[in-house]
Amino acid sequence: MRSIRVLIVDDSIVFRELLVQNLSRDPAITVVATAKDPYEARDAILRHKPDVMTLDVELPRMSGIEFLRKLMPQYPLPVVVISALNDKVFDALNAGAVDFVAKPVITNRMQLEEFIRNELLVKIKIASTAKISNIKNKALLEEHEGLSVMKKNLVVAIGASTGGTEAIFDVVKGFGPDIPGVVIVQHMPPGFTGMYAKRLNDQCRVRVKEAQTGDRVRPGHVLVAPGGDQHMRVVNVNGSYQVECRTGPRVNGHCPSVDVLFESMAKTVKKNAVGIILTGMGGDGAKGLLAMRNAGARTIGQDESTCIVYGMPKVAYDIGAVEYQVKLPDIAARTYALLNNM
Repeated sequence: MRSIRVLIVDDSIVFRELLVQNLSRDPAITVVATAKDPYEARDAILRHKPDVMTLDVELPRMSGIEFLRKLMPQYPLPVVVISALNDKVFDALNAGAVDFVAKPVITNRMQLEEFIRNELLVKIKIASTAKISNIKNKALLEEHEGLSVMKKNLVVAIGASTGGTEAIFDVVKGFGPDIPGVVIVQHMPPGFTGMYAKRLNDQCRVRVKEAQTGDRVRPGHVLVAPGGDQHMRVVNVNGSYQVECRTGPRVNGHCPSVDVLFESMAKTVKKNAVGIILTGMGGDGAKGLLAMRNAGARTIGQDESTCIVYGMPKVAYDIGAVEYQVKLPDIAARTYALLNNM
């Protein structure tokens, strides 16, 4: 099996060398070149034709985001952004990056090796399988007419991973203030989920916030599970739906886990729910979506042609959890259609 050819772009020579040393230990990875700025990176891409590029956001001569915007239309390439805790990472994802990792504060070699082994290597391998054409040719969404009546007892649950930040944005952008309460798990490092929720809130017609225990699930509002070590569940408190965020072990390798959210939906909301599973590697959310469908909920899976990584929706479809396979631009409209018939 051919190794994954990686280009590293970072302005720190020390960090570049550390990445080269540690990534090269994995037999599935070959670091073909490094670059300190976008101009060197451009030349390295043409010369070495890498399979994946890691990219810092803050670079000399041209920002990583501007570089992505110039690069992707001409030379589509899977990119994993390495970013400090900054909302610019979402501009990078919008510009075409597949995924990102939080740049660690390294105090010793063991921490660096753990970061590369548990985070960066995984993201690089996933990125190497991504469908870049689905990033380059994202469809534009139209606004939808919405619900015929306000239905307060319904809940929409969404789960996603790789490629999900932009996919979720595309779906939520199609929701209006009449949408029932929405709960979301997107696999993301701690600290970034609050910024992501604010970004959605600023750009969409619904109110979006990072969830906290006790937040009510109510029409026109979207709650995003906090990244870190807490799982989010929907619970019934005195006849109204709320979320509960509690510390727990990883499920399917993730915390928060889509399965945990969806299983709570099956238990609590039952037939008054729509479950949506979007792009992502692995199978997190598939069993939970099946539990929702078995409880009477309506379920949607993003179709293969519009997924960046057709992993989670495929597993869900293969086990019978997906009632409708839908192209990304049509998911908001299909959600409204299902809600109107509930």
